[in-house]
Amino acid sequence: MTDFFDSLERRDADLRDTEMLAAVKGQIDHARTATEYYQRVLTEQPIESWGDLSRLPVTRKSALMQRQHELPPFGGMSALASSDVKYIFASPGPIYEPASYRADFFRFARALFAAGFRSGDLVHNTFSYHLTPAGHMVDTGCHALGCTVVAAGVGQTELQVQTIANLKPAGYVGTPSFLKILIDKADELNEDVSSLHKALVSGEALPPSTRQYLEEKNVRTRQCYATADLGLIAYETEPDQGLIIDEGVYVEIVKPGTGDPVSEGEVGEVLVTTLNPDYPLIRFATGDLSAFMDGQSACGRTNRRIKGWMGRADQTAKVRGLFIHPSQIAEIVKKHDGVLNARLVIEWVEQSDVMTLRCETDAASADLVSAIEQSIRDICKVRGGVELLRVGDLPKDGVVIEDARQYD
Repeated sequence: MTDFFDSLERRDADLRDTEMLAAVKGQIDHARTATEYYQRVLTEQPIESWGDLSRLPVTRKSALMQRQHELPPFGGMSALASSDVKYIFASPGPIYEPASYRADFFRFARALFAAGFRSGDLVHNTFSYHLTPAGHMVDTGCHALGCTVVAAGVGQTELQVQTIANLKPAGYVGTPSFLKILIDKADELNEDVSSLHKALVSGEALPPSTRQYLEEKNVRTRQCYATADLGLIAYETEPDQGLIIDEGVYVEIVKPGTGDPVSEGEVGEVLVTTLNPDYPLIRFATGDLSAFMDGQSACGRTNRRIKGWMGRADQTAKVRGLFIHPSQIAEIVKKHDGVLNARLVIEWVEQSDVMTLRCETDAASADLVSAIEQSIRDICKVRGGVELLRVGDLPKDGVVIEDARQYD
């Protein structure tokens, strides 16, 4: 098992599906009894299939912020007694996240292992330690692997270069752009940072040009996808083969603004259910777009893969003084059985906003157009036109509201 973090990574797909469904069911039962929030919002409907899960409500960051304001510090979503909370972190919003004494609370060890980190390594961690959990996420993952951490944090480029030259860490964790800055500064200062030969990067995109630059500097670079609320979601093992989903979460991809699963391979919003009993987030909306990939990774890990970050799902637009949300478009689609998918296109025509709802349907008629136009007025409180398309004509890119306005 030297190439794999644990046996979970190589489970048969059917076995994983069975065991994951049981784990998610247990987590939901636990959340209903251990947290005030989920006791209130989750029904007693049994979870016997993934279809049952898709009917549960989505938890959004906006609701989390509101709940935390009403019931600080965690909005009734934490299952921890106050005496068991080890840290309170903060992320933009603000949203406050708990952490307990549970080892590798954010499950970063798996991503570090996949990136080549091993027990005894010295790791230079440049993620922030100021309020955000990012630095702590890496620390606890490194400690779970048996690594020692240089708690570098952000900034102080010259001091960090000197520290790397003196201590000679084997690995780097942080953003890819800052790693490039450190290497460039080391060249400028004539300092030797060649001890760095592996890196786990996150927090921003890893462009092919940056990866190539780092590989030319003999730094094997892998990336991961994580959030402050959820911890690790997915991680890379081979370049350009997508991100493998972590074994400690269940991921769904849904139509933005809804909880409805997309068709296979379609871009949608990433929802995550965690298996951490201390902070049991159920169907938590990341606000990020991605898509599942076909097949399995060449590395031998058998879990599903996602394509990585593909944009933001929050496509809210302001039209004639009113905000239009993806959830409103989803509501319109649900009102009309003949409509399968829809995209709202907003254009600037003759000094005015013009909305057109493009709908896929196999039951086109003038009556359907009139009914949809009325639904737009009722739900969005503003008039919009309707264009009926054949099924399959809309791109499957996750876009629900396309703001195509070009101002003179």
